[in-house]
Amino acid sequence: MMHGAAARAAIISQLSLLAVGCAPVQNSVPDTTASSTTGAAAVSAAQRAAGWRPLFDGTSTSAWRGYKSQAFPAGWKIVDGVLTKSGSVEDIQTRDQFGNFQLALDWKLSPGGNAGVFYRGTEEYDHIYWSAPEYQLLDDAGHPDGKSRLTSAGADYGLYPSPAGVVKPADQWNSTLIVVNGNTVQHWLNGQKLLEYEIGSADWEAKVKASKFVAYPNYGRAKQGYIAIQGDHDGMLSIRNVRIREIK
Repeated sequence: MMHGAAARAAIISQLSLLAVGCAPVQNSVPDTTASSTTGAAAVSAAQRAAGWRPLFDGTSTSAWRGYKSQAFPAGWKIVDGVLTKSGSVEDIQTRDQFGNFQLALDWKLSPGGNAGVFYRGTEEYDHIYWSAPEYQLLDDAGHPDGKSRLTSAGADYGLYPSPAGVVKPADQWNSTLIVVNGNTVQHWLNGQKLLEYEIGSADWEAKVKASKFVAYPNYGRAKQGYIAIQGDHDGMLSIRNVRIREIK
């Protein structure tokens, strides 16, 4: 285990590799501390050359729509380049589908806040979380879900736990990275790798069978699908610097 300066040096090294577009796919950490709070400006020329593109540019929601709807749900709004909602609203999802990718975004929640990022979701069920794995967004200290690491910030909701002490307090920005490549999935938070799992492995199958997701035969099995942001919980959620790099 690395400590102190060695750990910081390792993270800085990974960030430097990404800046020139040659970091290993499974271990690269995008620099989520951009100079601007808007998504478009946060994608540097070097990152664009490496295949990154914004999903939210700080001014338009054109890349997003509602679940099973072409309309963008009411209740979401752009304030000073930040996509935000202040109460229970419909989820939003990308218009495009993605298979293998790195997804980076910044997020913050009001005290007691609860949300999530879904990936490889389909529209075959009534709700996207019945098909899509979820990266949990949570105020660990202020929400009851924070009492279990299986439902705390950064967890693969209900299946794989995240370590404590990585998420920042409510009303502070966090930086998330989700890496999906084939059956391998990684969750990162604030520059730290939280967990890794293999879709379809014996361990994954056992965890799904023991969870509420066993009721949905295609849960987590799509090879590509939509990315979605959960909106149907109370409280304020703010999102910025949303960008993606597809893995070819």
